[in-house]
Amino acid sequence: MGKKLLILANHFATIYKFRKELVSKLVKEGYEVVISLPFSQDIYKIKDLGVKVIDTNVDRKSVNPVKDFKLLNDYTKIIKEEKPDIVLSYTIKSNIYGGIACRLHETPFMANVTGLGSAYYREGLIKNIVSRLYKIGLKKAKGVFFENIANAQVLIDDKTINKDQAIVLKGAGVNLQQFQYCEMPSDDIVKFLFIGRIMAEKGVNELFEAIKRIKKEYSNVEFSFIGWFEEDYKNLIEDLQSEGLIKYYGYQEDVTTFIKDSHCIVLPSYHEGMANVLLEGAAMGRVIITSDIYGCREAVVEGISGCTCKVRDSVDLYKKIKMFVDMDFEEKVKMGQAGRRHMEDIFDKDKVVEETVEEMGRWVNQSEFCM
Repeated sequence: MGKKLLILANHFATIYKFRKELVSKLVKEGYEVVISLPFSQDIYKIKDLGVKVIDTNVDRKSVNPVKDFKLLNDYTKIIKEEKPDIVLSYTIKSNIYGGIACRLHETPFMANVTGLGSAYYREGLIKNIVSRLYKIGLKKAKGVFFENIANAQVLIDDKTINKDQAIVLKGAGVNLQQFQYCEMPSDDIVKFLFIGRIMAEKGVNELFEAIKRIKKEYSNVEFSFIGWFEEDYKNLIEDLQSEGLIKYYGYQEDVTTFIKDSHCIVLPSYHEGMANVLLEGAAMGRVIITSDIYGCREAVVEGISGCTCKVRDSVDLYKKIKMFVDMDFEEKVKMGQAGRRHMEDIFDKDKVVEETVEEMGRWVNQSEFCM
């Protein structure tokens, strides 16, 4: 009989959009996989991977201790009933409360830090609370997966984990079959695409400033936006659209059509775990302009497949966008092709999945676990 794995997650997309290949690989390797996450209308897609799914309410934004205690209680009950050989968690609340529940049951546990989140970049009470909870939740973790080395170093430096616990992967990787290379559009309009939540920490304020300058100088440039917006951006988005500065398409389940119709992916984010949209864009042969930060710069071969700009700097972002607009079409194509090669060499999802399974196997295949 295969070993039982319990996966804790906070959203359907966390598993299906970014890690269905890992789940499929684990099932193929003989694991009995149980996944705990909030149900959605698409939950059948996860069930079709050959796993058991448990509906668990995870309020991602709440700081209500009563709700968080209920989540801890839910995880404790699930672990008691399912008796997994190992637990694998994703995102902050699952990492914290899943880790605590595993300590209570002396169950081997591995966590995934897909990004430190806003709390770690804001001084104050919330950061202190999150930091202390992480120290409790991750203390006994057999391993903690990170998507970039800087995030790992932060938790090592503040003694949340020790160096031996940290495992740095190439993000979630990118599915090179799903995001296939395709030719750039050869029309006269230079098309930029932003994919992500429209919020300050994604650098949209700086991007909007750069767009205003670019649109005054060029008539053959187009900026498209995909993703939900924070409520305080509603009026601004409407104004920018009415002025002809941007095109806003809302949230899109499938972004490949939009990437195909673009020349360049722009993401001037303040912080990332590993920006999947950059990996997906580069895999399809699109040039990248992004912030010079961990979680973004790894997706770019500087000056070869794209370029980085100073974080929170609309002037530098404007200069990089302008440089790309002025570039010959043939040079744009060459940069896009270089981006595809970079994804094949470094970020192939099959390689990331293989490494994850190997790291888990180090613990699952042992006859005894020492807590």
